[in-house]
Amino acid sequence: MKGRDLRNLIVESLLQQGFGIHGSRLSPPEHLDKDAVRQIHSVAVEHRIECARGRLQRHESLLLPRIANGSEVAPARIAPRLIEVRRGSQDEVLFRYVGLHWSIPVSSGYGRRLRFLVVDEHNGKLIGILGLGDPVYSVAARDGWIGWSRRARRQRLRHVMDAYVLGAVPPYSYLLCGKLVAMLAASDEVRSAFRRKYRGSRSCIARKRFDGRLALLTTTSALGRSSIYNRLTLEGRLVYQSVGFTRGSGDFHFLNGTYEVVREYADRFCEPTAKQEAWGTGFRNRREVVKKCLAQVGLSTEWLYHGIEREVFVIPLARNTPEFLRGDHSRLLWYRQSTQDMFAWFRERWLLPRAERVPTYAGFDREEYRIWQKPR
Repeated sequence: MKGRDLRNLIVESLLQQGFGIHGSRLSPPEHLDKDAVRQIHSVAVEHRIECARGRLQRHESLLLPRIANGSEVAPARIAPRLIEVRRGSQDEVLFRYVGLHWSIPVSSGYGRRLRFLVVDEHNGKLIGILGLGDPVYSVAARDGWIGWSRRARRQRLRHVMDAYVLGAVPPYSYLLCGKLVAMLAASDEVRSAFRRKYRGSRSCIARKRFDGRLALLTTTSALGRSSIYNRLTLEGRLVYQSVGFTRGSGDFHFLNGTYEVVREYADRFCEPTAKQEAWGTGFRNRREVVKKCLAQVGLSTEWLYHGIEREVFVIPLARNTPEFLRGDHSRLLWYRQSTQDMFAWFRERWLLPRAERVPTYAGFDREEYRIWQKPR
């Protein structure tokens, strides 16, 4: 594709998603409520579903029985269990399938990854999913909360992971189980799984062995202010702490089919930014691909700033997490928070009152969760 044609394709795609173009600046639609944000993301979500059709459609009828009908859920008998997703397993296929139902495109995560299913042991059905990946290197709100210097961040960022996907599936979502999955992300079991997987690994650059301590989780709300994370407490302690908002930058608005063309063009005509040889060759990430391509075809690299802010949350796993990450403390004073203790709190605080007050969960039919038409 010629540069002029790609330039027109990019402009047309952004306008289709509802962005305003004002020279070097993009602006999101006015009155940007949650429905408007969903609408902006919808093109990219539909594209991801279509791309996944060849890999996942044939599995759908086998995966749906792992989603509960409302009649199969007994709120008083729910018993959550975390199951780590293994590569190449049916659990991995289910994890990917569930991710297609999110209202924004779900990333595959970056670098290190830990993925979990949260399953109800009472009936064997899926409650929700949790995915952790490497954090973004620089996040002003997070770094300000920690009090990081550049040196401390470089040395201790590996003690941080980001929850890139987190939530419940119906009918458990009707019972506020998104809050339960959010709490379990901070559990001792997740921290132990991280330690088992990454203790003893060596960093690409420094080649130092990692001790496997996970001190902090971060996440961002998908749709502005979050109803799941805000005021999420455990025995009076705030588990998710809001520390500010992102600057509204990223690449999601190029992931609706445009990115494949952008990537092909960048591979042919753009040079990757120089980086450490230990990281390998090629572009650093999608953001660099888009940025290089925009410049090459004569468009503003400022178009990576889409203006849709996301609320940033930190989830400290120890009482002295900031001090440890700054390098002021060498030991971590862990919060002790098992899956069982967390669920006991959630059950009495949210689950049982919700089930009594809003019993609509019982009418859910898992066929409503089907994405593709059932084969005849």
